[in-house]
Amino acid sequence: MADNHLRKLKRGDLLELLMVQGKENEDLKRELEAARRESGAGEFQGQRREAGRESGDSEEDETVFLTHEDCFHADKICLKEELERERYRKLCKSAARRAVYVLITVAASAVLAATLLLPILRIYGNSMSPTLGDGHIVVSLRWADLKQGDIAAFYSNNKILVKRVIAGPGDWVDIDESGAVYVNGEKLEEPYVADQSRGECSIALPCQVPDNRFFLMGDHRSLSVDSRSSEVGCVEGEKIVGKLFFCVWPLEEIGVVR
Repeated sequence: MADNHLRKLKRGDLLELLMVQGKENEDLKRELEAARRESGAGEFQGQRREAGRESGDSEEDETVFLTHEDCFHADKICLKEELERERYRKLCKSAARRAVYVLITVAASAVLAATLLLPILRIYGNSMSPTLGDGHIVVSLRWADLKQGDIAAFYSNNKILVKRVIAGPGDWVDIDESGAVYVNGEKLEEPYVADQSRGECSIALPCQVPDNRFFLMGDHRSLSVDSRSSEVGCVEGEKIVGKLFFCVWPLEEIGVVR
């Protein structure tokens, strides 16, 4: 085999080639021994041993022959072991590559799902207390249909705010001096509100929610800046990040967000 071709062989292929050549050498040796036995090589070997006893060198020749035999079998065993190690390394590398590919796929899928379908948000401030407080971590559902009473996250002035849906498109909203909220002339029952207050209200009331917009307010009415303020106003549907549905932190408050 040409030297250039040998250089292109991988280590495993070269080991297999050496094993094949070793087997061929062993077969050839058996054939030679059979031929010697058939041609009376045994008698010839006996004469050599007799002559060797007289010259004192037969034992040395026999010892050399046995040493070569041992070396041949030792080399064969080493080649087999090296070949097995090479195959084991290949299997380990293949398994490691598959594991890495699976982990990358799972991680990419999780990031994609978190970004597109289930945004995870951290609450800053206490405008939604006592329902949600500063430091709470919640999971939201993008593209969910919002209804009155749902808690939603939305973009406002380059920030993400979290408030409760009070009214939807076409609804009329009014708030009296005590902070009681009326939607389409009916007073809302709001057990989630701890401090009922008119709060910061800079819009004209009563007001009708425009198409594709929502009127949202924080549960902490005296503290929250929401749709009652002209800075926020009614929120466009395109600015809704998602509907909050599950709290994952702190541990003692894990559960569905209501």
